[in-house]
Amino acid sequence: MGGFFGCVSRKDAVPQVFYGTDYHSHLGTHRGGIAVWNNQIGLQREIHNIENSPFRTKFEHVFERMKGSSGIGCISDFDPQPLLIRSRFGSYAICFIGVINNYQQLVDEYLSTGHGHFDAMTGGGVNSAELLSVLINSKDNFVEGIKYAQERIEGTASILILKENGNIIAARDKVGRLPVVIGKSEDGYCVSFEAFAYQKLGYDNERELGPGEIVEISTDEITTLAKAGDKMRVCAFLWSYYGFPTSTYEGVSVEMMRYRNGAIMAENDKINGIAEDVDYVGGVPDSGTSHAIGYANKSGKPFARAFIKYTPTWARSFIPSEQKDRNKVAKMKQIPVHDLIQDKNLLFVDDSIVRGTQIEKTVDFLYENGAKSVHMRSACPPIMYSCKFLNFSRSTNQMELIARRVIMELEGEEGFNHIEEYSDGNTERGKKLREFMSKKLSLTSLDFQTLDGVIKAIGIDPCKLCTYCWNGKE
Repeated sequence: MGGFFGCVSRKDAVPQVFYGTDYHSHLGTHRGGIAVWNNQIGLQREIHNIENSPFRTKFEHVFERMKGSSGIGCISDFDPQPLLIRSRFGSYAICFIGVINNYQQLVDEYLSTGHGHFDAMTGGGVNSAELLSVLINSKDNFVEGIKYAQERIEGTASILILKENGNIIAARDKVGRLPVVIGKSEDGYCVSFEAFAYQKLGYDNERELGPGEIVEISTDEITTLAKAGDKMRVCAFLWSYYGFPTSTYEGVSVEMMRYRNGAIMAENDKINGIAEDVDYVGGVPDSGTSHAIGYANKSGKPFARAFIKYTPTWARSFIPSEQKDRNKVAKMKQIPVHDLIQDKNLLFVDDSIVRGTQIEKTVDFLYENGAKSVHMRSACPPIMYSCKFLNFSRSTNQMELIARRVIMELEGEEGFNHIEEYSDGNTERGKKLREFMSKKLSLTSLDFQTLDGVIKAIGIDPCKLCTYCWNGKE
């Protein structure tokens, strides 16, 4: 994923950009960067590796090294950003969030002209932000260039450009899969992925950009450069998984959506007479917790934290690049509360089940600590397709998805012609998938939220939601 933040201010913008960017740290773990503009120095930039330490620890001296009245910052799960670019449009800094799936094709096309080159990274790769700038620079102005780039890219790109006059151009991806919101204060404007990031800095909500909308932001005004389009496909996983609990997207609170989502799952279990003997309901921390609270409130079963994640040194288990290392860190982080596990019937809600690796380790851990039974609920439907728009699941091969692997074991490749049935827990194939996966993971019972349940919990027009990873529909 990744996140970004920018501001144009009548005061020093560096503290705003620093804290605003830091508030996006839940969205990425690879690189962090800041670029600022000063009317005497011009553009300045710093980028650091944040794989093993938080953003703020790598940029704590930025206040001494950088000065400027406008700036942009980025948390990236991929390439270092922002980049400084010099072009016929002048010099500018650029960062984006999203993914370019046809990256190699676009690189090869550009190099085949024989008139250009890229700055190669270690291993010979090309920075995706530089590729994006090449596409933008191929047109006559920023607006036409951004539109062209977004049309050519297979994937998603929401973009921030810091111009050499200190203004910021902000462009939301063409179908609005990711949010871009603008805040206002007496000193200027800011633009952000997360609204709470600027609310904590004294900005008030100004407005959200629509899909494909492009604006230019100065200290005094927001100028629309390209109007929003009609088609929206905002990612439903914003609410289910990677959105911060205090966030609000398209007017819908993440925390409240998760409470509603959990309540819907509890209603389904009550109707089906499942997991009636549960002693405690808990969430797989951290993003499963809110869904679990909603389940517990609706079911009348007490909510409890049967184990706690030890996070002072490893904030997230997926920080290490190797899966075996992530598994080890995840296990080390789980600290049991024995009184809440020993001889207890437990039900846990997880935000999603992608590969199944982490959930298997968690279930083993609970039984090792004396659990009598473990029920599991996924707060979203079975993930059947690797995300090709945001790459949130990090699955490069669809057979990495546990639901796909189970279908292959049950029916072979023929099963992939019946994915809709496997997703639906009321069909024979759907029941078999859940029963087989439950045994595979040593669970007493396993079920998934329905697609209709997720959509109901979000509460916006289904036509405006991207649910590709669940049903393969774009």
